[in-house]
Amino acid sequence: MAEVNEYLTILEQAWQDHLKPKPDNAPTVISTFAGCGGSSLGYSMAGFRELLAIEWDDNAVATFKLNFPDVPVYHGDIAKISVEQVLEMTGLQPGELDVFDGSPPCQGFSTAGKRVMDDPRNQLFREYVRLLRGLRPKVFVMENVSGMVKGKMKLIFADILRELKASGYKVSARLLNAMYFNVPQSRQRLIFIGVREDLGIEPSHPKAESRPFTVREAFSNLEHSGGLPPNGALKDIVPLVRQGEGANKHHPKGFYFGTHRLMWTKPAPTVIKTAGATMNLLLHPEIDEGISIAEVRRLGSFPDDFEQIGDYKTQWMRIGNSVPPLFMRSIARHIRNAILDI
Repeated sequence: MAEVNEYLTILEQAWQDHLKPKPDNAPTVISTFAGCGGSSLGYSMAGFRELLAIEWDDNAVATFKLNFPDVPVYHGDIAKISVEQVLEMTGLQPGELDVFDGSPPCQGFSTAGKRVMDDPRNQLFREYVRLLRGLRPKVFVMENVSGMVKGKMKLIFADILRELKASGYKVSARLLNAMYFNVPQSRQRLIFIGVREDLGIEPSHPKAESRPFTVREAFSNLEHSGGLPPNGALKDIVPLVRQGEGANKHHPKGFYFGTHRLMWTKPAPTVIKTAGATMNLLLHPEIDEGISIAEVRRLGSFPDDFEQIGDYKTQWMRIGNSVPPLFMRSIARHIRNAILDI
């Protein structure tokens, strides 16, 4: 008798939940910085009905529309859409929306980047706040990288927290790791949850609900094909890299720090958006090339039937930039059951 793969069972059930028609009385969500739909898929898996997605990137919007043909999309700059336009597009009145979601681009906060204090991308959260104040949803969710609470970026974190509370919300921010929420990837993120003050409910976060799933479980029944081969000097180094090692260990000057071989017995490290580059690979545990898009989707908790378009690097970027759907599903279910009580 074949052993049941717990991860794939959860992923398939969540996908089927997403495909179910949503009743008119389902809890509602608007997603900003929607990307290709990682958060949106998580909310849908948790039974939410999405009224609008806001995204500017052409490939992300095209991918989103492939997978969410019934969700209206504002394809453009969030700074250019007014509260009135959002209300008109969704048929909502201020205060009616259940959840307002968004993950403002985080490059300026990330510990993987240079963490420039005045990076203009750090100010995009102000556009999120502008819409939040106009729409007055019952709950908001804002996701960002853990780097926001480290070093100099604590000042921006304090600024963000102050703005969110001044918008009329009780706010809680917690670091959560997706690997404890059914995602086979160690991905620590800062999750802000706010509840409108007049509701009299304290914000809270979901508790860990799964053990970490391994790369072996994630890749179960997938035949590896279509991975990116290493090039240049990396081609000679990759065969030396063992599971769990970085390629920099085998370069005399420590180059190729971003290339890392996955371990069968552990979750993957964080899938970053640039890991599809030829000098910045997540290597297959046994094969001397980067993992395939099908494999990176599994690590990101995207179902196999999730459709993508574009070249390898572009498709990889969509997954690396996304909130893992099963992670957001856990957050959305917690909000639905513990806060909204729907």
